[in-house]
Amino acid sequence: MKHLLWLTLVISFTATAQKLKKADKQVLSSLQAHIGFLADDKLEGRRTGSAGEKLAYEYISNQFQQIGLAAKGDNGTYIQAFEVNDGKQIDPVTAVTIGNASLNPGTDFFPLAYSANGKLSATAAIALPEGGTTWFWNLKELLEENKNNPHFDLEDAIAKKIVNAASKGATGLFIYNTSSIKDELKFDPKSKAEKAKIPVIYISKDAREKYLKDETASYDIKLEVSISEKKRTGHNVVGYIDNGAATTVILGAHFDHLGYGEDHNSLYTGSTPMIHNGADDNASGTAALIELAKQVKKSKLRNNNYLIIAFSGEELGLFGSKYFTEHPTVDMSKANYMINMDMVGRLNDSTHGVTIGGYGTSPWWGQTLTASDKYFKLNFDSSGTGPSDHTSFYRKDIPVLFFFTGAHSDYHKPSDDADKINYTGELMLIRYIYNVIDKTNGKGKLTFTKTREAQAQGKRSFGVSLGIMPDYTYSGTGVRADGVSEGKLAQRVGIKAGDVIVQIGEHKVNDVQGYMQVLGKFNKGDATKVKVKRGAEELVFDIVF
Repeated sequence: MKHLLWLTLVISFTATAQKLKKADKQVLSSLQAHIGFLADDKLEGRRTGSAGEKLAYEYISNQFQQIGLAAKGDNGTYIQAFEVNDGKQIDPVTAVTIGNASLNPGTDFFPLAYSANGKLSATAAIALPEGGTTWFWNLKELLEENKNNPHFDLEDAIAKKIVNAASKGATGLFIYNTSSIKDELKFDPKSKAEKAKIPVIYISKDAREKYLKDETASYDIKLEVSISEKKRTGHNVVGYIDNGAATTVILGAHFDHLGYGEDHNSLYTGSTPMIHNGADDNASGTAALIELAKQVKKSKLRNNNYLIIAFSGEELGLFGSKYFTEHPTVDMSKANYMINMDMVGRLNDSTHGVTIGGYGTSPWWGQTLTASDKYFKLNFDSSGTGPSDHTSFYRKDIPVLFFFTGAHSDYHKPSDDADKINYTGELMLIRYIYNVIDKTNGKGKLTFTKTREAQAQGKRSFGVSLGIMPDYTYSGTGVRADGVSEGKLAQRVGIKAGDVIVQIGEHKVNDVQGYMQVLGKFNKGDATKVKVKRGAEELVFDIVF
């Protein structure tokens, strides 16, 4: 029976595709043009802040202008710029001199990412650590003592050594390793570890052999460390249809992608850097956004204004949409609801499955949208949150819908190309979304309803959870709770959205990755403490996982 049902759907869908009207054929042609341009190699993967992102936002801006959308970005343009903290960088003035030899940065030495900035000149003896001068530390003994210890954390041991050295008057710390056991230390630009109180320099094995071989000697040391924040600029594209209405519907899709995978969010396992064109993710959603904007602009749907936004920075953690909701260019008190389209170009010709998220964010969705549809098999997810830009609007108590045609084997890989897009399927989905917009035209402002938090997806699963949604845009030390799940542990003990988690038990939490690693150390039933910062206040909560 199910086979007959799906066969009927396939025949119906195919027949409909063969009977396309002239206007539909124009939309198909436009979709192919938009996705073909955005997913072309010359855009080099549209990484946020790159030259390829610029080509993309210029293309989208031009489309918005041709449609006749009002510019609602910065200074009368379509573009809204926002800053992305790209980690840390070693500034060119950073230098180390031992005796008369100037060491080569990168090969002979590097400062640890959490080293203090500073400048010093001293005479120091490797074998005699004294206050007021530089200390030296060979990792050999520590590594060999712990080579069979699965719980050994070298970074934690180094942090404790730095604190100890600074407390005893050391003005700097040189670290090296003469052991055959590799330490894997490097300058980590994404490190959010607490800044050390003294400069900390790692000396390579070859440089130590060349410049610090005699451990009984004293050495004239000069060093300067300068580590600064590295930033790049992302760009949203914002257009507006002002119908003089009391409410505004927001239509959005992100246009950024992974570039060559520089931000380590690719699933490509090859060793040669390759362009990630992101045809489905999310040139498809951007193309749908442009075509919907055309249709809404030409329509008689006048009971809402329409805000059309193409976001950047989504792949980094919803940077663009979060920035917009915190720096809106229109009156957000008028926001009616938000529709987000992310990966809508790979409709399966066999199943015609479409997932619609945010179903529970307004009672109106449940009263109007049904799983029975002529063309699609709809799967509803009630949660207003998830790994895409609608989450930023849900957090502002705005009803949302999230359209998604499903995961596939090309996700976050260089193989997500334009020739794999189901253009007819995307056309049909645009029709469906337009009909949703049409149905809300006379309904006034939709009621907002809070929903459960969507569970974060990842390669690792944990036996315990605090029940927070991390804020991936937070650049400080710790993990800021962007949201707190209703009824979960964090809410029950009093942790609030905006709190920054800095320690769980004995383990410091520097960033999201460290937070995940710490969770992996606990089991259900374990009792411990969570330390958070709430503004200038530091709070400690007793918890039982």
